[in-house]
Amino acid sequence: MPEQISAFTLGPETAGKRVDAALAQLLGISRSSAAAWCSGGHVTIAGRVVGKSERLPDHGELRVSRPEERDPLAVVVEDVEDMKILGDEDDFVVVDKPVGVAAHPSPGWVGPTVVGILAARGYRISTSGAAERAGIVHRLDVGTSGVMVVAKTEHGYTLLKRAFKDRSVEKVYHALVQGLPDPLEGTIDAPIGRHPGYDWRFAVVEDGRPSVTHYKVLEAFGRATLVEVHLETGRTHQIRVHFSALRHPCAGDLTYGADPKLAAELGLTRQWLHAKRLGFTHPGTGEWVEYESDYPADLAYAVEALAEHRV
Repeated sequence: MPEQISAFTLGPETAGKRVDAALAQLLGISRSSAAAWCSGGHVTIAGRVVGKSERLPDHGELRVSRPEERDPLAVVVEDVEDMKILGDEDDFVVVDKPVGVAAHPSPGWVGPTVVGILAARGYRISTSGAAERAGIVHRLDVGTSGVMVVAKTEHGYTLLKRAFKDRSVEKVYHALVQGLPDPLEGTIDAPIGRHPGYDWRFAVVEDGRPSVTHYKVLEAFGRATLVEVHLETGRTHQIRVHFSALRHPCAGDLTYGADPKLAAELGLTRQWLHAKRLGFTHPGTGEWVEYESDYPADLAYAVEALAEHRV
């Protein structure tokens, strides 16, 4: 695709501004789009790629060299065979989301989405919420696999969204964490917010949002432990952040301090974290329903390797 190149002379009026904020102002785009261009390596000063949070100097030239882009929030209709349907009702559809699939489109993400896969398979989902998030009542990280529910009707969207907000949904995850948590069963109650020093990361911070994680050990392997986790709240990266704060990061989770040597030995290229079970009140019948997902191949391999003392 042809490149669009924009160049801006830097001076006192832009000195000290964050790159993403300055770009948003100079080009009349959203700050999230500007951040995505920075992450994609399209923004340079004197030939050096700059990050979104860097501060601009008082001289030089800021260049933006980027391919012509599609709308970052447009739903790309494409199927991914690995995504299974666990339940299909009038008001909702429950999917087994594979790793590498986002819940919905967002700036900077160009891969497949749950919304796009369902569209490719002919599903009509609720139009409630922002267009790119239609039907989405909760999300799983791109690197997290497992059970996820999507609303198909406005009625389903309203009741499911309320259930997640009221915390009446049972969200059960399995995680393989490094070492052995002490105690073997407990609650992590620590506020989570943006990491003060790193982009795209979160941390336990004093002024963060209340975050509560309940866990119990299922099986200890020595170097790592399989735990069952019940989320009381649903903050971004909550399980990853909480166990990292305990110095027991999810195996394979290099972003939050996991040992890269152990990750390699276990064959992990992402965090060992799986949305195992999801339970909620059926919006149509009022009955309690539960859906469960098996471990995908990469996570199952890691557990088997530990159990058989191959690692």
